[in-house]
Amino acid sequence: MTQVPGPREVFLALVNGVAEGRWSELPELYAERTHVVHPFDPLRAAALRTRDELREHFRPTGFGPLLNRRAADITIHETTDPEVIVAEFEYQGTVEETGEPFALPGIFVLRVRDGRIVSSRDYFDHVTAARVRGQLDTLVAAVQANSADATADRGACRRGPADRSDAQTAHDGRLAAGELAGEHRHGGRDRLLGPG
Repeated sequence: MTQVPGPREVFLALVNGVAEGRWSELPELYAERTHVVHPFDPLRAAALRTRDELREHFRPTGFGPLLNRRAADITIHETTDPEVIVAEFEYQGTVEETGEPFALPGIFVLRVRDGRIVSSRDYFDHVTAARVRGQLDTLVAAVQANSADATADRGACRRGPADRSDAQTAHDGRLAAGELAGEHRHGGRDRLLGPG
């Protein structure tokens, strides 16, 4: 009889799988229907809700520098709910092309049921992740574009639907140009954190 992995084992498989670049294996750690959010994401990407979305999220883009990393300083806190853990850790490593060292701390709040992640709140420092990937300027530009979109959308709401097309056109253009060159997706969400 095979024992179903608990939250601790699933978390360790996840962070070590990311560190070792086992991208194709990672979606299988999640339930078919899941809910993964990144509350500190400055672009406020939508939640990942299916294994297919996670498969896309973890798909390598070939964009950005190669990161050599390992999961370190792992502390797992069990809760009164046997399905839920709070895990503190840090990805430590170097940027292969430059030799620059980095440390990227994270906290995951995971709910694991029947050996699969059914929900996760992943807290990361996205600014440091962007800097490590050489994409800080791109992230800042995307945040500024999103801020401009929000201002334009508020203005369009005050002006009315007939005037909204200009704001929507500007928004669509910034999205096409500002998706962090296709890598900001852990919904593709955070290619800053995930594969390069």
